[in-house]
Amino acid sequence: MKIIAVVVTFNRLNLLQHTIECLKASQPALDAVVVVNNNSTDGTREWLDCQKGLTVIHQDNVGGAGGFRRGMKKAHEMGADWVWCMDDDVFPRPDCLSHFIGNMDYAGAGIMSPRRLMDGKIFTTEFQAFDMYHTMASTSIYPLRKIQVDNTVEIAGAAFEGLFIKRDVIDAIGYPDDRLFIFYDDTDYCIRALQAGFKLIYIPQALMDKHKFFNNATWLERTRAKRWKRFYQVRNGAWFHHRYGKTWGVRNIRSFNAMLGYMVPALFLGLITRAYRAGDAWRFVRAYREGRREQLGKIRWL
Repeated sequence: MKIIAVVVTFNRLNLLQHTIECLKASQPALDAVVVVNNNSTDGTREWLDCQKGLTVIHQDNVGGAGGFRRGMKKAHEMGADWVWCMDDDVFPRPDCLSHFIGNMDYAGAGIMSPRRLMDGKIFTTEFQAFDMYHTMASTSIYPLRKIQVDNTVEIAGAAFEGLFIKRDVIDAIGYPDDRLFIFYDDTDYCIRALQAGFKLIYIPQALMDKHKFFNNATWLERTRAKRWKRFYQVRNGAWFHHRYGKTWGVRNIRSFNAMLGYMVPALFLGLITRAYRAGDAWRFVRAYREGRREQLGKIRWL
């Protein structure tokens, strides 16, 4: 059984170094580590080129989606039976991998998700079902954050933060859609796996620590730092719902309402607080329209 980890990194050398050290503690059960460097400019390239025992890929910044696509493809070519995907801001504990291995015989399981901890507290975005029928409902329903989970449980969606993916899944559905850049690439991959008949399971004993950003930042500082990401979130959400929605309302209205949640603050509060820039309200509308038209890829007009 060959297990290969894939780590995608961009300009977070200190975090990457910690992730690699944690992965070393998973050996010898872990056969190889593939690091995809999305054109970092903080010394990451130079550090990686000096490391032994890593398979390193340097490429242009094609986002998390493009990074995982490239890394998973490389792991597949290397003969991986399972691919362990993660960003550079999650740190597996020494026995994390052993809990994945212990659940390999779970009937129909194609993807496993770990339990992430932030400052020692459970941090989870996993959920147990999609709602693609009701316009005003949330896309992800029965979130794990609202229930106590002590044992392995089946889920419908998870993030690329420690996902353990079986080779059969890759053979059946391929790789993440790199046109998404960031946001919804993991959600899209999960729903495709479900549609192909695979089960997704959450392993609460498989622990990873997640780095906490913006510890002392104000709302204004956080909003400014994340501003550019919100356009991807709106665009890709519009694409996702238009593609997978089962009713007219989900395909057209649900993501429109989500877009308004960003457009209205940008229009009325942006210039006052300077959290947004002039014209951002229109940019959110443009992102929504491009998503519905499947005009994806890296956004050039930001």
